[in-house]
Amino acid sequence: MNQYSMVIQWSDEDQLFLVTIPEFIERVVMPCTHGKTREEAIRRGEEVIEMYVEAWQAEEEPIPTANIFQVSEVRLAKTG
Repeated sequence: MNQYSMVIQWSDEDQLFLVTIPEFIERVVMPCTHGKTREEAIRRGEEVIEMYVEAWQAEEEPIPTANIFQVSEVRLAKTG
């Protein structure tokens, strides 16, 4: 599994889920793929990520760094 972000958005105009990969936005036309269902869009997004990374590796081009979000501990205040 890769660590790249995917944004899945419904398009009323297209009647499809559109996929954007934020880390690829400067190198690939967005949205980069789509699906009739959310699951199909995610699967196709994963395939696009794999395809581009393999192509960039083969061409010895720089590969965008994945945005890794850190989750910090959340403490809830007691009420009452």
